[in-house]
Amino acid sequence: MKRHILSSAILLSLAFPTFAADGDIHDVTILGTSDIHGHFMAWDYAADKLNTRGSLSQIATKVGEIRKEQSNIILVDAGDTIQGNFVETFKDEPVDPMMLGFNHMKYDVWVLGNHEFDFGLKTLNRAVTQFKGQSLGGNIKNKNGNPFLPGYTILERGGIKIGVIGMDTPMTEVFAQGTNRLEGVTFTNPTLEVKKIVKEIDDKVDAIVLVAHMGIENENDIADTGVTDIANANPELDAIVAGHMHTRIDKAVVNGVIITEPDKYGRALSRIDLQFEEHDGTFTLVNKDSFTYKIKGIDSDENMDELYQPYHKQLREMANRPVAQLTGVDLVPENEIRGIPQVHVQDTGISALYQEASFFYAPKANVIALQIDNDNAELGVGPIKAKDIAYNYQYAGGEITVYQMTGKELRTYMEWSAGYFNSVQPGDVTYSFNPERRASKYSTNDFFAGVTYTIDLTQPAGTRITNLAFADGTPVTDQTEIRIGMNSYRMGHLTKKGGVLEGESFPVLFDTEAEYGEEAGTIRNMTIKYLKEEKNGQYEGKPQQRWTLSGLENRYNEQREIVKSLINDKTISIPTSDDGRYTNIASINVKELMFKSDEAKQTAITTREQKLAQANGQESKQIKREIALIKALN
Repeated sequence: MKRHILSSAILLSLAFPTFAADGDIHDVTILGTSDIHGHFMAWDYAADKLNTRGSLSQIATKVGEIRKEQSNIILVDAGDTIQGNFVETFKDEPVDPMMLGFNHMKYDVWVLGNHEFDFGLKTLNRAVTQFKGQSLGGNIKNKNGNPFLPGYTILERGGIKIGVIGMDTPMTEVFAQGTNRLEGVTFTNPTLEVKKIVKEIDDKVDAIVLVAHMGIENENDIADTGVTDIANANPELDAIVAGHMHTRIDKAVVNGVIITEPDKYGRALSRIDLQFEEHDGTFTLVNKDSFTYKIKGIDSDENMDELYQPYHKQLREMANRPVAQLTGVDLVPENEIRGIPQVHVQDTGISALYQEASFFYAPKANVIALQIDNDNAELGVGPIKAKDIAYNYQYAGGEITVYQMTGKELRTYMEWSAGYFNSVQPGDVTYSFNPERRASKYSTNDFFAGVTYTIDLTQPAGTRITNLAFADGTPVTDQTEIRIGMNSYRMGHLTKKGGVLEGESFPVLFDTEAEYGEEAGTIRNMTIKYLKEEKNGQYEGKPQQRWTLSGLENRYNEQREIVKSLINDKTISIPTSDDGRYTNIASINVKELMFKSDEAKQTAITTREQKLAQANGQESKQIKREIALIKALN
């Protein structure tokens, strides 16, 4: 029977040695990855450039180093593996490249994620069949109600038995609405499924670890979609490797259960250390801890790189195939202010291109909505290659589904999208982004074509969309018939619990994947086809003014130019999140930084210099920014 002697020691780091009075101490280490999304080598195939921020090949190097130090290793992955970074190019070929790498690294467990189902069960079953470890998915059921995969496996290391449970997010079923990719497969409550398995294996193992393609918090406030609910309902769990939310968590503790999450794209490796005391042939868990390794800059494993060379060569050739010639103007203007992505604050030709192609292949739509999920979007005059299309629209599975709705519902959706921005306050000289929305898993700043509109950021969220009309000038009213073309994945987010259109159901009029095929019907491939076949390889970039931001006009113009210069010459920087991960989360405001006398100016500087001595982190950056602004503005 699983026995624990854990109290406050649960929170202690294994950096402190543990001594056994009555028996030997044994260690078992769990190494976990998640959301690798096809990053098998240190290469971004959309941009066709080296990317050493993370990859499976780099993780292999780190795992190899740890295995030299520790023999009792269990290697697990929490899903979203076989989609992304163009690895889906090989989905119809005999060998799954990701399983090739997993097998080479001797992964013990692979838990399915929601994106494992993107290409249907045939592609998924190929991967499951080829994986030499144990695939898990305890809350996934076949259409006949039988388990799609086992819910757990028991692994033994040095005589110690570790029960590993695997769960996928039940949101997978929501994300797949309107498609047939699940082919009747359904998803049950993971909290209840874990409870059943724990009851079954608790007396057979020395510790229980959950590997879940779920984040810590519930998704869209839906119960049992985050591992916190699972941990609270199942205190018998010792540790959790989480995923899905694309974040890095060294250690969180919920109800005595430690939780770690290894970021995305192979950028981190989670480690869970379990310490057991042996006495009379019984192993008792006495300590546990978790943390993550950053993978950035680690050399790739040479054997892995050699293994992947044929795939690497093919993807690079595909990325560089010519599509068209761009004339006129660049599709993405240069950032006016360093660190504020122009693609988010100005209507650009890059969104217009994808929307133009979407209108052509989904002619029933009178409005098209999409987002550019890339702060560094770029496409200048000259050759357009396939990699340019993928780099600027990064969702490989994105299609256009046309839904019937009213003008009122469209406006509700647009107001939600406009919530991406902070309101403009008196004294603001830069537009900025809502910190919560900025930190979301994907971009939630959607752009709308077929209509013209203004986002008035002097107004509170929910009342910002003004001058909404069709492209021909006809006003859009609450009763106007709207046929909106958009990605079904986004619609799923809008209509699920907590979404701005929660509970709504909109008739589907058209679906590009259904019409043209799973691959041909994606935004990426439709855009390439449009450029080659409909534009004959020639595309003219034009300035776009379909939508505008409003709020800074005729306010503090002189000061704005000064601030812009300070940012662009790197004297100051725009505000970021505490960890530096999310940029432009607050506007730069000059209202309280302008003074009528030199004396008042100097007092303000002196006061801040005194505070600076005690400050650190973001507070220090803010004070330094204010001092520089005071000196420049007065």
